[in-house]
Amino acid sequence: MKTPKAIFKTFISTSLISISLAASPLVAAETLEKEELKLGFIKLTDMAPLAVAYEKGYFEDEGLYVTLEPQANWKVLLDRVIDGELDGAHMLAGQPLGATIGYGTKANIITAFSMDLNGNGITVSNEIWEQMKAHVPVENGLPVHPIKADYLKPVVDDYKDQGKPFNMGMVFPVSTHNYELRYWLAAGGIHPGYYSRTDITGQIDADVLLSVTPPPQMPATLDAGTIYGYCVGEPWNQQAVFKGIGVPVITDYEIWKNNPEKVFGVSQAWAEANPVTHKAVVKALIRAAQWLDENNDANRKEAVEILARSEYVGADYEVIANSMTGTFEYEKGDVRQLPDFNVFYRYFATYPFYSDAVWYLSQMRRWGQIPEHQPDSWYDDIAKQVYRPDIYLAAAKALVEEGLIKQADIPWDHDGYREPQTEFIDGITFDGRQPNAYLSQFPIGLKIDDIVK
Repeated sequence: MKTPKAIFKTFISTSLISISLAASPLVAAETLEKEELKLGFIKLTDMAPLAVAYEKGYFEDEGLYVTLEPQANWKVLLDRVIDGELDGAHMLAGQPLGATIGYGTKANIITAFSMDLNGNGITVSNEIWEQMKAHVPVENGLPVHPIKADYLKPVVDDYKDQGKPFNMGMVFPVSTHNYELRYWLAAGGIHPGYYSRTDITGQIDADVLLSVTPPPQMPATLDAGTIYGYCVGEPWNQQAVFKGIGVPVITDYEIWKNNPEKVFGVSQAWAEANPVTHKAVVKALIRAAQWLDENNDANRKEAVEILARSEYVGADYEVIANSMTGTFEYEKGDVRQLPDFNVFYRYFATYPFYSDAVWYLSQMRRWGQIPEHQPDSWYDDIAKQVYRPDIYLAAAKALVEEGLIKQADIPWDHDGYREPQTEFIDGITFDGRQPNAYLSQFPIGLKIDDIVK
């Protein structure tokens, strides 16, 4: 329920909107189909655009009365968007794609807004780090980064020789974290396992056994010894450092520079029933992303204060600030500058690129979640079903007309495909226009004719 202050703020903002709309016949013709919305999120720092859009009044500026509600896990979040309990949500980029192709729950989910770039890390327990360190090169007394999975491989091999399983955690089968962890492991010669039509564990032929753990539970699960490492978003890597139970060895920025991370997802049916409302939500989120990055991240400390509240992420200010304000701490005391660890607006971070969707689909195929070969045209078709730059651009155009963002901030005349990207930890180039050629380059992973039995 809104506080009297919030209601007053809403009254004032919506009154001002009414005045501004009167001067614009084009905008005035657009009436919100739905004003009261419930949006879901998981307690991670990359839900920040939602929190900022709420706290800075950007939703209210659009005439929206929004409730933000944390969800227990990614499956519950997706199910509630599908059944209409949530109007939309902070989602793993793989969730709309996985749902659309029928991996897990079959449903048509779309996204018109990319929430951030980077923001994840891979953490190992103190014990595993001590074993890895024997293989990690050192310069001026500090480990040389990026730390590759090559240095983990002798540890994993030793566990295999002893007949002991090597367990690691990720947050969901179609999560960025699953694919980033698999990418890092495979680049170091460690097989992360395949999925098949009948085996959805993802552990077929695996050297390392990956399993699902909800993000906030990662540090406790590591501390209990159930897993030896994990891939997760912040603040749950830095939490391991603060608790003294683990060492983040690499960030996703070092695995794939400026990789796309979360998205804002809605059901296709909801989007079709509420096009004006959907555009209004995207407008508010674009403004929030801009605020998070503007003036060289000058607002990040205020953003950390917001996220630290129990209704959002609920971690200590210092833990969240460790990665949100331009630094990242690896081994305790090894704090390094990493200004692009969290990116919300620059580098066209909010634009839903088709090529981002294709990369996720390529990894689903690489590890068997897409069990059979598909032509390049199939990847393009799915990307264009799920990723909706047309809705994004309509929202951005309105913001430019209102003088709230700059024309140059948006890639207007773009075909949706980034230029081939080269900055991966294994040096392999990704061209979203040629996913099958991309997949053929990996020493570990399914090839065109491969099917996991």
